Amino acid sequence: MRILKADESRFAGLTDYLFTPHYADVGQGLQMHYVDEGGEDRSPLVMLHGEPTWSYLYRNIIPPVVQAGHRALAPDLIGFGKSDKPADADNYSHDNQLIWLERWLDILDLKNITLVCQNWGSLLGLRLVARQPERFECIIVGNGMLPTGAEKLPKALGLWKAFARYSPWFPVGRIIQLGTARTLTRAELAAYEAPFPSEMHKAGVRAFPGLLPTFPGDAASIANLAAWKELKKWHKPFITCFSSGDLIHQGRDRYLQRHIPGAHGQPHMTLNGGHFLQEDSPEDFARVIIDACKTWLAV
Repeated sequence: MRILKADESRFAGLTDYLFTPHYADVGQGLQMHYVDEGGEDRSPLVMLHGEPTWSYLYRNIIPPVVQAGHRALAPDLIGFGKSDKPADADNYSHDNQLIWLERWLDILDLKNITLVCQNWGSLLGLRLVARQPERFECIIVGNGMLPTGAEKLPKALGLWKAFARYSPWFPVGRIIQLGTARTLTRAELAAYEAPFPSEMHKAGVRAFPGLLPTFPGDAASIANLAAWKELKKWHKPFITCFSSGDLIHQGRDRYLQRHIPGAHGQPHMTLNGGHFLQEDSPEDFARVIIDACKTWLAV
């Protein structure tokens, strides 16, 4: 496996992302970067990013979560952020990402986890919960879903898949801007571009859209259906926090609320903003997370 890295100097100017870097060997010679703030003696709160972002997405969520008394952890998926990046698109799959994330959870020996997941973080995070439910105590999904290939997909999603595969130009910062209601600053756009010094480093962000299951017989669809069997038995707290302006996942929150027992009676929220609610409503999203943790920890 050919492994690419983004030099640390690419991240030197990120004045709003001053967290101490941590790395874990997740196998196959790959190093996964993660943020770990607040101390090991606190309840762990794991925040999973999606496509094509990285842990920078949670930079405004981590400080208030830590101030509220929690241990905030935010890994960069392999292929994203400061984590290593296999150069071959064939190395990116649901199974590989789950193996790497499970290895990371094992290394840190994380238990009693509150999971916060969005976008692809939900596809992977909900699969993790189904595979190891004993590790998790509370789930908060923001603009995310676990598709089975049977859903009617937005036309924009098909265009996105084609763009990621065929476009010679893949401007990560501008793509994220399309998913936010507010205008990102030049520094923020540069931060989202920082992990990708060349097109070769973008194999992961280009591969992810093509991995979305689009028909019931897809291998990922079958695996997700199996995960749904477990999620339908989930009685611990399950909270949705979606955005009013996210057209991709519109209505998916109600589906989750209807089909996951732990969602019944929970304080589900709809925030203002676009797909990346961490950028548009960070204070409100942080408050949802903190309040959810207060509730389940008090049980």
